[in-house]
Amino acid sequence: MTQEPMRERRTVTARELAGRFGVSPRTVVRMVAEERAAYEDRSRQRRDQIVELHRQGLKGYEIARELTISAGLVSIRLKEARSAGIDLSRYAAGESPATGRSGERRGRTP
Repeated sequence: MTQEPMRERRTVTARELAGRFGVSPRTVVRMVAEERAAYEDRSRQRRDQIVELHRQGLKGYEIARELTISAGLVSIRLKEARSAGIDLSRYAAGESPATGRSGERRGRTP
């Protein structure tokens, strides 16, 4: 799957662009808006990052600093994950997502 390059944010408002090009602000917003599927995919990836960092033991403000987002957004996403039934338990020291407590692979029997 190829990823689209990250779109830069506008440095001027839709109203300023509309005035410059003689169209309505709504037209500007519609023409430069990110596709819904791309937005949802980016949002899902960010939520997964937040959950993973939480499982690694980072606090909300540390996750926010790491991902350059607000601590409030971290809190909201973790609350949504809890209500969706996502396991938010933290890993034990030295444990990774693919291994068990003793370093053995999870879900496999010898």
